Amino acid sequence: MNDFDIIIIGAGASGLMAARKLSESGKKTLVLEARERLGGRINTVNEDGFSSYIEAGAEFVHGRLPLTDAILKEAEIGTYNMEGETYQVKHGAIVEQDNFIDDFSLLLSKIKELKEDMPFALFLKKYLKEDKYKSLRESARMYAEGYDASDIKKVSSFALREEWMSEASSNSYRLKGGYGKMISFLANRSVRSGAIIYHSTIVKEIRWQEGNVEVICSKDKIFRAKKVIITIPLGVLQLKPGSPGSITFTPEISDTYNSLQHLGYGTVIKIFLEFKDPFWEGSTSFKGKVRKMPELDFVLSDALIPTWWTQMQGNRNLLTGWLAGPMANKFQNEDEETLILKSLESLSYIFGTKQSFLLDHLIAKKEVNWATDPFALGAYSYATVESKEALKKLTKPIKDTIYFAGEAFYEGAAMGTVEAALSSALNTVKEI
Repeated sequence: MNDFDIIIIGAGASGLMAARKLSESGKKTLVLEARERLGGRINTVNEDGFSSYIEAGAEFVHGRLPLTDAILKEAEIGTYNMEGETYQVKHGAIVEQDNFIDDFSLLLSKIKELKEDMPFALFLKKYLKEDKYKSLRESARMYAEGYDASDIKKVSSFALREEWMSEASSNSYRLKGGYGKMISFLANRSVRSGAIIYHSTIVKEIRWQEGNVEVICSKDKIFRAKKVIITIPLGVLQLKPGSPGSITFTPEISDTYNSLQHLGYGTVIKIFLEFKDPFWEGSTSFKGKVRKMPELDFVLSDALIPTWWTQMQGNRNLLTGWLAGPMANKFQNEDEETLILKSLESLSYIFGTKQSFLLDHLIAKKEVNWATDPFALGAYSYATVESKEALKKLTKPIKDTIYFAGEAFYEGAAMGTVEAALSSALNTVKEI
C-alpha cells in the first residue's frame, strides 16, 4: 500500500490539480499534506464571531483566466464581479485620481522604453531620478510592494511592465462561497479517480535515485514511488538545507537549491475587522465624525496599513486590510493585538475618526500572518531579473524523477495567482 506511481507533496491548488489529472489517467497517486486541512495558501475560514466566512488566503480572480474559469464552470461555482467605488486617501484627505500611481501614463511610457531588464529600484533611480518625480517614485514603489508583495531591489521591471499593460487587475472577481469550493472540488475529483490524500503528514526527507523515490515523513511513515512532484511554497523550498522545516534531499540537489534562490517570494499580512454597521456608508447608528465613502469597494492610502476593501455582495460590515512586501516583513513578528491596534490607527486616519469610535463598534477581529506560517513562510512569488533563467532549470525534471510545480514555477502575466498554480501543475503533468 506504500508503493505508488507518483507522490505529490502539498495539497494546495497545484498539488490537487496534478493529483486529479494523474489519477484520471490511471496513475496510482498519493498526495501528502502537512496541514490538517487542504488548500495551502487558499483558506476559506468560518471564524467565530464573524457573520460569514473570510478568505484568509487567496481571494480574487484577476481577469478571465482559462484554467480557473474552466474549473469554476465544471464545478458550477458562481462568481460575482467587484463593484463599487475605489477611494484614495493621501495626506489625510480623499483625492480624485484615476490611478493610485501618480502620473501612471508617464511611468508606463518610461518603462516601455526599457531594452534590457533591471530591478525596479534601479529603473526608478535611472529613469525617474529628478526631484519632480519624487511623488511618482514613491507611489510606484508602494504599488509594486503592495500589489506584488515584492522587494523593488529584486523585482523585474519587465514583469511589472507586462502586468501593468494587462487589464487583469481592473477585471477582478470573487467566488461565491469562497475559494475553498474549488479546493473541495479538485480533492473530490482526485479521490473519485483513485488518488489517496493524507493530511497531517509532514515530509522530512526525500531519498532518491533515477526512477525511484522514498519519502520519509513524520511518525516514521515511508512511501515509495517512481516519481515525486513537489508543490510546496517557495518560502519552504528556499530554506537552507538542514534548517528547521526544510526537506532533506538525499543525495543533495545543490544546483536546484541555488536556482531557487533566484526567484522572488513575498509575504502578506491580512487583517479582518467586522463592525456593527458599514459606518463608511454613513449609517445613522454611528454617532461621530466619520469620512463618508459611499459604495466603498477599495480604499488605497498612505496609512501604515494602506489597503482595505469591503464585501459588496457578502458581509457588508467586514473590512479586510492588506499589508504586503517589505512592510509585512517589518511587522511579521508583531503579535495579533499589536497588529489590530495598528490597523485601527490606519482606519482612524483613513476615515478621519477616533480609534475609540472604531473600538466601540468592532465586533470581530482576526489577523493572518503568512510570513510566520511554517508551511508557507510567505504568500506568493514575484519575478526577479534572474527568474527566467532560473525557471529554465527548475521546470525541467531532475533525472525524470523529481518535479517542481506551483505558482512560483509559472511564467506569464498571471504570476503569483491560483491560475499560475493550476497552469504549472498542468504543464508538469504533461511533462510526465
